Amino acid sequence: MSEQIDPSHIMQVGMGFWPSKTVLSAVELELFTKLGSDGMTGPQIAEALELHARAIPDFPDALVALELLDREGEGSDALYRNTQATAVFLDKTSPVYIGGILEMANARLYRFWGDLTEALRTGSPQNEIKHTGKAMFEELYSHPDRLEQFMEAMAGISLGPFQALAEKFDFSKYETLCDVGGATGQLSIIVANRHPHLRCTSFDLPVVEPIAKRRIEAAGLSGRVATAAGDFFADPLPEADVITMGLILHDWNLERKMHLIKAVYDALPEGGAFIVIENIIDDARRENAFGLLMSLNMLIEFGDAFDYSGADFAGWCKEVGFKEIDVLPLAGPASAGIAYK
Repeated sequence: MSEQIDPSHIMQVGMGFWPSKTVLSAVELELFTKLGSDGMTGPQIAEALELHARAIPDFPDALVALELLDREGEGSDALYRNTQATAVFLDKTSPVYIGGILEMANARLYRFWGDLTEALRTGSPQNEIKHTGKAMFEELYSHPDRLEQFMEAMAGISLGPFQALAEKFDFSKYETLCDVGGATGQLSIIVANRHPHLRCTSFDLPVVEPIAKRRIEAAGLSGRVATAAGDFFADPLPEADVITMGLILHDWNLERKMHLIKAVYDALPEGGAFIVIENIIDDARRENAFGLLMSLNMLIEFGDAFDYSGADFAGWCKEVGFKEIDVLPLAGPASAGIAYK
């Protein structure tokens, strides 16, 4: 029987940290950015990235085998180039660069995930708080460079889902939108560009507001996209016809999730819509592996925080008074949970 069963899937998943760290190191070294639209030989890559000779040709050839680089020719004269995908998504000069989330995974998450077993046994976070005594957000907000890296990471992972929301959701019946936990203002910028009739507000902590203002001004949308500063646990939310939260609700335990949902309900008019953009887990909890792994990541980051299914979201929203709940698939593993007041 064992001869007929293929162990390759087990090995691929079990040894998944090998290809993971290879691409994370390539992003950290800015290999894809330095290649740009040109080709480099192995020795040229070593010189440009300041690598030891031993790294060549194994490092770039491994990326070729992983279909993350193309190679023309053989031997030391072979030319390595970006693939179509890495040129679009992993070159920092590209407007749709998503490497920020990989930079953060390399700088923070890779090491923290080494303690997953301890997290599973204790239910305790394994991130900065374990080493410094400071909670994740407290630690991030005390270091502007790390905060900006975190914001870029969230922007990279959110770009596709936010663009899909702007295309798929019918905003025509609404006039105002407030993005709670708006970070760089990315969602407000994308939706405002797609729907010129909307006036948007990006709401986040005071330390984050200057980052959003810079991005909004650079996008030429200061006339229709405003910023507002506050603490969404301590302050009332700005009123709007649509209130959005992108990768926010999963950061908290059930008590705090319910606090936020109630705060949104109170800030919406009758007929208003609450939209969460998350890696919503399928109700049967069998298919959205990324959503389930993201929930494990919330265990590592916060302990009692977790991702959730569409049915979970619907139950919470109905509990506070929302009338109708939909789940709208967006891009990849991400969906929008939509609750109407």
